[in-house]
Amino acid sequence: MNFDLASVDYILETTRSVRKRLDLTRPLDRAVVERCLEIAIQAPTGSNRQGWKWLIVTDAEKKAKVGEYYKQSWYAYAGVATRSAPGDAPSAQMHRVISSARYLADHMHEVPMMIFPCVAGRANDASPAANAGLYGSIIPAAWSLMLALRARGIGSAWTTLHLSYEKECNEILGIPADVTTAALLPAAYFSGETFKKAERVPANELTYWETWGE
Repeated sequence: MNFDLASVDYILETTRSVRKRLDLTRPLDRAVVERCLEIAIQAPTGSNRQGWKWLIVTDAEKKAKVGEYYKQSWYAYAGVATRSAPGDAPSAQMHRVISSARYLADHMHEVPMMIFPCVAGRANDASPAANAGLYGSIIPAAWSLMLALRARGIGSAWTTLHLSYEKECNEILGIPADVTTAALLPAAYFSGETFKKAERVPANELTYWETWGE
C-alpha cells in the first residue's frame, strides 16, 4: 500500500497540546470519538494483554470536581517550578506555554469531554521493567487516540496533574484501586484552521549511535 506520506507527516508534526484553542462550547460527536478509540486499540500492547480501559466523562458535576483538583495541582506545581530556577529567564515560547497551561487549569472543568486512558495493574517501585511495560501498554494507544482525534479536528493535551489527587479523583470517577490512570486528555474541537510545527532542537543533536555520547 502506498501511503500519502505528506499527510501522515503533517498529522504527526502538527499534533500539538491544545489548550487555549479548545472550543469549550461545542459538544463532541460521540460516534467520532468511538471511532478514534477503535483506531487507538490497534496500538501495540505488552504481551498482547490489551489491558487498556478508557473512561469518558461528560458529566458536568464530575468534570467540575476533577477540574478543581487539577486546578489546585497546577497552581501548586507552577509555584514550585517558578521558585526552583530563580535565575533562569523563561523564553518567549515558555511564557506562551505557561500562559496556555494556566488557561487550561482555569477552564479544565469546561471542556466538553475528559478522556482517561487507564491500564490494568499498578506500578512497582522494585521493577523498572514492569513499570516500563505497564505504561508502554497504554501510552502508544493514548497517543494513537490523540492523533486520530487530531485528524478529525479534535484537539487534546496530555495532562497528569490531577494524579496529585489520584485517590480523590478515583473516588469521583469510580476507578478501581488496581487500575492505573495514565493521563487526563481534555478533548474538544479546536478553533482555527491548523497548527504549525513546534520549535525543537534538531534530532541529530539529540541522537547517539552505538554508544552514549557518540
